[in-house]
Amino acid sequence: MPALDESLVRRIEDALPQTQCTRCGYPDCHAYAQAIAQGQAGIHQCPPGGQEGVARLARVTGLPERPLDPAHGVEAPRAVAVIDEAWCIGCTLCLKACPVDSIVGANKRMHTVVEAQCTGCELCIPVCPVSCIAMEAVSGQRTGWAAWSEAQAGEARARYAFHQMRVQRDKREHDQALLAKAVHKLSDLENQTLHTDPAVIARKRSVIEAAIARARALRENASVDDTSAP
Repeated sequence: MPALDESLVRRIEDALPQTQCTRCGYPDCHAYAQAIAQGQAGIHQCPPGGQEGVARLARVTGLPERPLDPAHGVEAPRAVAVIDEAWCIGCTLCLKACPVDSIVGANKRMHTVVEAQCTGCELCIPVCPVSCIAMEAVSGQRTGWAAWSEAQAGEARARYAFHQMRVQRDKREHDQALLAKAVHKLSDLENQTLHTDPAVIARKRSVIEAAIARARALRENASVDDTSAP
């Protein structure tokens, strides 16, 4: 496989609407941009960008413009998620699904969508256990880039970057808490377990030690990746 042209990836990503909706078949706009640059995806797989989006990608890549692929969705007016507050049970699943953190709320508390920040990705809809989320069109007859500005794309991109950073930070903190708990248990295992058989305790100690070693190795690898990142 040829080396990835990072400059081309950036230019392709700049031409995408940054809704992070995954309709293209990739986990986010950056992954789709990489796939296009590598010749693994077509330039006609982004419904939010519409036909104008295909034209933009054609200009960037030099590939011929083609009709939007209906297998990935159709071009439509911009819509935003709306939560029926009377039915919301405060499960927080939609908060976790939103790629730009445009849903606010807390566990067992009503959630609401910040309309100005919603990209219309629809990722919150399938995770809602009570089907209390619907999409409402807000752009009239305007579709694609006519319904979504460069400024909105830039804000969505920034919010998605912050979302990724927050998720990674929360995972690190969770893993650190588990590691600390395991170390504490290992330091006083005889009093931390109901078992009294020395052989059982020894096996349990070996399991915990192995888990701690794996956790520390993963943390060290993550630290190396962070320092080597551009």
